[in-house]
Amino acid sequence: MDSLSRQDRAAGAVVGSAVGDALGAPFEFGPAGVYTARFPDGTGTMCGGGGWDPGEATDDTQMAVLVAQSLLERGGLDLPDLFGRFRRWAAGDPKDIGLQTEDVLTSGDPWDTAAALHFQVNGRAAGNGSLMRAATSAVYFAGPRRPDADARATTMDAARRIAALTHGDRAAWEGTAVLHELIRVALNGADPLAAVPEALADVHADHRERWAAVLAPDWHPDRATEFNGAVWPCLGTALWALRTTRSYEASLASAIDVGGDTDTVAAVTGALAGAVYGLGSIPSRWTGPLHVPLPGYGARVLRTPELISLARQLDDGFTDADPAEIQLP
Repeated sequence: MDSLSRQDRAAGAVVGSAVGDALGAPFEFGPAGVYTARFPDGTGTMCGGGGWDPGEATDDTQMAVLVAQSLLERGGLDLPDLFGRFRRWAAGDPKDIGLQTEDVLTSGDPWDTAAALHFQVNGRAAGNGSLMRAATSAVYFAGPRRPDADARATTMDAARRIAALTHGDRAAWEGTAVLHELIRVALNGADPLAAVPEALADVHADHRERWAAVLAPDWHPDRATEFNGAVWPCLGTALWALRTTRSYEASLASAIDVGGDTDTVAAVTGALAGAVYGLGSIPSRWTGPLHVPLPGYGARVLRTPELISLARQLDDGFTDADPAEIQLP
């Protein structure tokens, strides 16, 4: 990998995830090949559609912004505050919200039991909603240059705690933890694909085998056993898209062309590819129209300059381990 600055990579991760979200949103639930069919010359634009304006980010980026604002305003991981922000957003009538996330946030249950109670009743909570919002927290908890083992433990633990606010299934926690770690590696200028084995070594033993299968170098989206709205094929597809392409733009095209949950798969792919290739790799025809409304927070809309500013603050903001405020089994 080249010698891009860490700030450029951090901004690439945050903006790259938001761009992927907005680019993929009009194609959600479409068939395989949907991107190529729309852009046969390979030059994709923010076309809008499916209820989304051109460049409009979905719940994926809206929640990622709320994570960023909580971390920065509270000076670290304040889980009750973050859950309260999520709940206010959910009450603001967003255009889109995952069914599982909506159930948890509107249940009226306390912040530290709502997701667990949902999982206890429903038995299914491994959607990709904890992955979609992870770019901002991954940048924040990448933190200073401490020994890799310590840094890996810190960022993966934070990822699990944030994921557990809305997802009671540990599979979602572990996938989000892996994504956090791979973004941390990329921010430091190393190859996230080469870091997969070490990240897997820190995955909970009960979930390691399944995650190892979907993150293997020979895995392909055609081998998925669930719709890519589930956490496993979503992250697996993002790594596959990164592994089999050589640019930010090409990785997003490949991710969206898989079809299905295109906004979230592209958001996760965009976070990884943005951290690898940097902010400058993201085409201006995508960053120009990008905008992130925040339902529940008045008429506020963030655009690319505000996202870049958030990324830089997040990269500078973490100094030490935050208190653990939710007990993970």
